[in-house]
Amino acid sequence: MLDDASTKAPGQAAATAAGEIAGPGRRGFLKGAGLTAMGALLGTTIPFGRNAPPGFVPVALAQDVGMGLMTDKDGLVVLGDRPVNAETPPHLLDDDVTPYERMFVRNNGLVPQHAMDMSADDWTLTIDGEVETPLTLTIADLQNEFETVTTPLWVECGGNGRAFFQPGASGNQWTVGAVGCPEWTGVRLKDVLERAGVKSSAVYTGHYGNDVHLSGDPEKVVISRGVPIEKALAPENLIAWAMNGEPVPAMHGFPLRLVIPGFPGSVSQKYLTRIWVRDREHDGEKMTGYSYRLPAYPVAPGTEVPESDMVVMLEMPVKSIVTFPATGAEVAAGRPTEVRGHAWCGKGDVAAMHVSLDFGQTWQEAELMAPPNPFAWQRWTASVTPPEAGYYEVWARATDKDGNMQPPVVPGWNPRGYGNNMMHRIALFAV
Repeated sequence: MLDDASTKAPGQAAATAAGEIAGPGRRGFLKGAGLTAMGALLGTTIPFGRNAPPGFVPVALAQDVGMGLMTDKDGLVVLGDRPVNAETPPHLLDDDVTPYERMFVRNNGLVPQHAMDMSADDWTLTIDGEVETPLTLTIADLQNEFETVTTPLWVECGGNGRAFFQPGASGNQWTVGAVGCPEWTGVRLKDVLERAGVKSSAVYTGHYGNDVHLSGDPEKVVISRGVPIEKALAPENLIAWAMNGEPVPAMHGFPLRLVIPGFPGSVSQKYLTRIWVRDREHDGEKMTGYSYRLPAYPVAPGTEVPESDMVVMLEMPVKSIVTFPATGAEVAAGRPTEVRGHAWCGKGDVAAMHVSLDFGQTWQEAELMAPPNPFAWQRWTASVTPPEAGYYEVWARATDKDGNMQPPVVPGWNPRGYGNNMMHRIALFAV
């Protein structure tokens, strides 16, 4: 059961063995440590430690950023550790269903202690606001009173591709690896909202979790974003308690999180405690100003755009990556070489996929598989033949159902570097 404190997410057992966390959690370990041990961890002494109350844990140690939970991650590139953010090199994203070990990490705050401990005792989810019947649901209520759905769904950070903006944009410098498509298990957000009875006055949702602000202040909200009510009531969105058949890992939102594919991953709230149905566009933390917002009109690179001219980022653009071979691979000149990858789109299914070996002068159509369900990414494959020895690049280009194609360069510059869907390119050396 999810509320069993002995349940461990992938990575926790290894981290415990490594001494990074112990017992029911790092806090439990620290509570059992002596002043000398805690001083060693701090790198100094605790002069007034004798005055500390029983069970004292220094706040500098209590605010664990969660890096110990990264133990089982495989080959991810860490972009920051406060909060933890890490992307996956594209050649490690070849699986149709992204395993835990290769799922990118995007945190806005510190991993809460209950997630470190994998304990969901007394966890509840509140649905309130513009609803006929406000609800307070336990995980057992969700599991027993609604239809359970298991489905692969992609999640992508809105800033994926930010590293390629010129001039540069502030924030994590994601290249192409802030995306993944695990299999999620939960209940439809739509079903829960309909149980509460969404009023005609409903316009937007506001999502809340209990992750910890970097300041440690429990009163500060880390992130609270939302989606238009029409999107919230779409059938693809889940309130999930499992990822790839296991409890949602601590790093990814234990015990409950939203999964809202098609929109920036920031709306897929981790550590979910509340969904506030509102009669206006949500104005929670990281919903206003420049956060996850784009200029309402095209601007030249480097333009200072007034906050009043920024609008909320909604659907993610069409996109694809090459997952095989890895960039820089050696291949045989004059012989066919298989290339493959994934494609996805905020509008739904991708319509077509093409690759080029001659810097975009000619294109060949790739075989594009249908997704197993809406908003799972789509496998594509192609065969390319380098005509002679030398350096080549494979360019990958996806097209959505409205005919929008990935561009060869960064599209639509914006102050925070969101929505870059330029073609992914890999290098090949034909020998």
